[in-house]
Amino acid sequence: MQITSRFNIRNWLSGGAHFFIVAVAAQFDSPEVWPYALLAMSGVSFAAWIGNYRRLRRIADTPLSNIGSAAQGYAEIAGRAEAGSAPLNSHLTHLPCLWFEFEVYEKTSDDKWTLRESGASDTPFVIRDATGTCVIDPRGAEIVTSHEERWTSGSYRYVERLLLPQERIYGLGEFATIGGPGSTFDTEADIGNLLAAWKRDPATLLKRFDLDKNGSIDLREWELARSQARREIEAKQRAAQNVAGTNTLRMPHDGRPYLLSNYLPERLQSNYLRWAWGHAIICIGASGAAVALF
Repeated sequence: MQITSRFNIRNWLSGGAHFFIVAVAAQFDSPEVWPYALLAMSGVSFAAWIGNYRRLRRIADTPLSNIGSAAQGYAEIAGRAEAGSAPLNSHLTHLPCLWFEFEVYEKTSDDKWTLRESGASDTPFVIRDATGTCVIDPRGAEIVTSHEERWTSGSYRYVERLLLPQERIYGLGEFATIGGPGSTFDTEADIGNLLAAWKRDPATLLKRFDLDKNGSIDLREWELARSQARREIEAKQRAAQNVAGTNTLRMPHDGRPYLLSNYLPERLQSNYLRWAWGHAIICIGASGAAVALF
């Protein structure tokens, strides 16, 4: 089956950039343009090589962890997939799925295909291994999947990519456990947020803390409000620590790759290695040709 991902699509687009550069250079009736065109092609492939190699190293250098014992932070997990609390059907074929992405193209009068509609789901789903479960947030992920369908009907072309229930899903991203005995909290920030919410409802704030009924909250009454806010926040924090935490996998905040796939890491490494070698060869070849022409 074909491996498809958003990053692979960008790899194909970088190849399209090469053809575009060649087409533009061909419009000039001067051999002096070609060294610069070759350098531009080399730059495109160098950037694509960095992206592929970066993903290859992240997969290779991050050990696969059990969900129940995975460390907080950047982690690699895998498990059997199932729908979350909200069942999902794909946009075009209406099949039950965990995630979908679709594109609709229309053939124009000049016999070209133009993108008319596209989209992707962002509904969370769950993966489970022998040690626990993890909620997967697909927003911002690069999805690598074997499930891609393409078909044409009349003047329209359709593309749909899916992740399906009950298949093994691999994930590389930011692993975090929300709630549970090991939870940490920013108590002062939570108190500040609660007080800000109370301020947005002045009538209720006065009803609760305006002890002298003069229509305003003085310093003593405000300190009373802060004390009550602290009690409520600390009670919520204690309750959160007394329940089992929810494991989640989401997009890292520091820009590291976030990958989801129905392939295991070895297959993904092979995929990114091929792309990295291809772009490295183009980069070196185009640079050498440019130097020779200069």
